[in-house]
Amino acid sequence: MAGTSFVRKELMGQTPPPMTSAGIIGWLRQNLFGSWMNSVLTILSVGFIAIILWEVLPWIVRSSWTASSLRECREAIDLAWGDHVDGACWAVIRERYLQLIYGFYPSEQYWRANLAFILLLVSLAPILFPALPRQMLWFSAAFPFLCFWLLWGGTLWLPIVAALGFAVGYLAFIAANRAAGQLAGAIAALLAPVVWWIWLAAPVSRGLDSVIGIGIEPVESAKFGGFMLSVTIGITGIALSLPIGILLALGRQSGLVILKSLCVGFIEFIRGVPLITLLFVASTLLNIFMPPGTNFDIILRVVIMVTLFSSAYMAEVIRGGLAALPKGQFEAADSLGLDYWKRQRLVIMPQALKISIPAIVGNFIGLFKDTTLVSIIGLLDPIGLTNNIRADVNWNGIVWELYGFIALLFFIFCFSMSRYSMYLERKLNTDHR
Repeated sequence: MAGTSFVRKELMGQTPPPMTSAGIIGWLRQNLFGSWMNSVLTILSVGFIAIILWEVLPWIVRSSWTASSLRECREAIDLAWGDHVDGACWAVIRERYLQLIYGFYPSEQYWRANLAFILLLVSLAPILFPALPRQMLWFSAAFPFLCFWLLWGGTLWLPIVAALGFAVGYLAFIAANRAAGQLAGAIAALLAPVVWWIWLAAPVSRGLDSVIGIGIEPVESAKFGGFMLSVTIGITGIALSLPIGILLALGRQSGLVILKSLCVGFIEFIRGVPLITLLFVASTLLNIFMPPGTNFDIILRVVIMVTLFSSAYMAEVIRGGLAALPKGQFEAADSLGLDYWKRQRLVIMPQALKISIPAIVGNFIGLFKDTTLVSIIGLLDPIGLTNNIRADVNWNGIVWELYGFIALLFFIFCFSMSRYSMYLERKLNTDHR
């Protein structure tokens, strides 16, 4: 037929997607009702959540915040909601939240703990977010010594002299390396700081303090407690266990028989012993191996044992990341003519750590939760403080409110670590499939 075209001469306009594949309906269909099995699981899960909320929410809402004892709390709930109504007595949290956070730390010194926590966030910022100025890493390196001084007090010279132990180790490494080789240098780098910290740091700091006295009021470890204690032990263990675990993993794969045997023996021994056993060793036996008259702080002993325990597990996690790397990556690093440490720093270890991120963060979360075990050896972490609070005649019999508050704070810390690990995985993702 004349004038009739059977080929379209213009593009068709875009049409909106079907209602069942866009918007909230599309999201529900894709994520919750994609198949009959997903639909059944979704319905069962919603029903389970509804039952839990039906039982728990009334208990949370029908509560009292103003009572000064458990009896007054029950009376206030009965007066407001009727007789024999179960409700939460959040008044115990309002009255004892400072104790749950700071333990028996002097109230007039709370500013030191608060400042230490703020500086902790500042020191972590350049490590967690590489876009920040690299110069901030100098503060991150100095923070552990500054935090120790803020929390425990005393002379400022002690953390400064302790920091000098790393300089002593570096100088010992250079001297021994030139005289007898790398193995002797590594041994000297380990032994020299230990000798400095155990035998020389205290008298040197006392001598400097007698000349120029700089310090703040000391606080004994017996007054530490609550979440301040858990965060101190947990963050210290996390910060130290990762580098120690890397060294142990590399040592386990070393060609030096003695070094490999030491690393394997340490890892297998620590992994074969429960953490609570190591904590008992820290609280009762560790002082026996110290020189006579040495006052080895109980929290420091616990930190050492927790760090060693976590380092052994961290070494196996990192060894798994190294084993997952293709052999070609090691050969490529060798072909570049790099020495051992440059190969590890620039090629091998970044990839191994990237592969191991989920397991590393899982290890960190487990370590932070394991800090509650210190209550068994007499340290007053949040769990240990609940016994002290319930021993008060005014709050005798209260349980769920205290544990619920503690669980909430632990959840905030652990959930934050989990979210950050997911962010880091997305940022480092190089799979473009």
